[in-house]
Amino acid sequence: MVAFLLVLVVVLAVLGGVHWYVWRRLVRDVTVAGGLPRRLGTVAVVALPLFSLAALASSRAGAPFWFQQVVAWPGFLWLALLLYVTLALVVGEAVRPVLRARLERRAKAAVAAEVPVPVSVPDAPRAEAAPPAAEAPVDVSRRLFVSRVVGGSAAAVAVGTVGYGAYGVLRGPRVKRVTVPLAKLARAAHGYRIAVVSDIHLGPILGRAHSQRIVDAINSTQPDLIAIVGDLVDGTVENLGPAAEPLARLRARHGSFFVTGNHEYFSGADAWVDHVRELGLRPLRNERVEIAAGFDLAGVDDVAGESEGQGPDFGRALGDRDRARAAVLLAHQPIVIHDAVRNGVDLQLSGHTHGGQLWPGNYLAELANPTVAGLEQYGDTQLYVSRGAGAWGPPVRVGAPSDITIVELASKQA
Repeated sequence: MVAFLLVLVVVLAVLGGVHWYVWRRLVRDVTVAGGLPRRLGTVAVVALPLFSLAALASSRAGAPFWFQQVVAWPGFLWLALLLYVTLALVVGEAVRPVLRARLERRAKAAVAAEVPVPVSVPDAPRAEAAPPAAEAPVDVSRRLFVSRVVGGSAAAVAVGTVGYGAYGVLRGPRVKRVTVPLAKLARAAHGYRIAVVSDIHLGPILGRAHSQRIVDAINSTQPDLIAIVGDLVDGTVENLGPAAEPLARLRARHGSFFVTGNHEYFSGADAWVDHVRELGLRPLRNERVEIAAGFDLAGVDDVAGESEGQGPDFGRALGDRDRARAAVLLAHQPIVIHDAVRNGVDLQLSGHTHGGQLWPGNYLAELANPTVAGLEQYGDTQLYVSRGAGAWGPPVRVGAPSDITIVELASKQA
């Protein structure tokens, strides 16, 4: 508890410092004291983080769903804007002295061009030097101009980046295709196509229209099997059941399968497992099924379930199986890859990382996950990690576009 409080204090102190820095560069340095723009800017820098805190806490606190929707858009978008405006302002600190020096040189050159050539007049009185105080207003004006150029540019970059990133999420994920050769895959399963979708994150922002876009995109590929590998929702069945309803229209020759992600355990995992079953999806909770094409499909609960006495059980999911058959494992988090290797899995399909979602978040994701996105080999096991089809928190992706992946299995016997 003490450690948690210390971390909380540090996080709040950092956020407070960042907001002060943004207020200083985007409000104080570019406005006139006492003016309406400064007052409005100050109110915004105080109010927007309150929306962010409300957006982060409202779901866990059980707030009414309409309230979650009201605070989610401004609260979460501000977090993304705060990230990129801060990064842009930091870059602007290097530009600021260069721009000021250039303006000073131009001002001195202009003054020098206006000074007349002195003429020697014996009895003429000596001219008095101009008072140095006259340069002060010019210097203040120059600083204000530089602050407005740097601050305005930083704001424009941040708004453009977040706007484009939000457009990428709201238009829906793009379909990508990956071929994965498996040594033990039966010849009859050569070319078998699994539609992999993860991290849909239905919630206060991404709702029914989002799930419908995903269903349409998946069905258009006519896959043999559909795998939803966790983090379907951020909220309860009561609030998000209507948003998930389009999933009932998923179509694949061998059906649709689902495993839990960590966010299901924040949202009532058992209730969601029951609900997706009603929608026609088959949950795989530490179990496996033999696919007629000639391989085993297994699924394990997410590691977050361990706090509720659940979690992954590889013995139940993969024990006593014929290891001569290829095995494909659905597991939300890539970190269980080493358990998959020990249990003779040929291919693990995961999500969870979002590919970092917001650059430079990919560097942080690399610290916590063996693979952030794409296909990699671990011993005799291959791991494919999807960037996900939605977004958590800000409905924004930068440098990590959302995707639905058609994984085509290839038999080396074909």
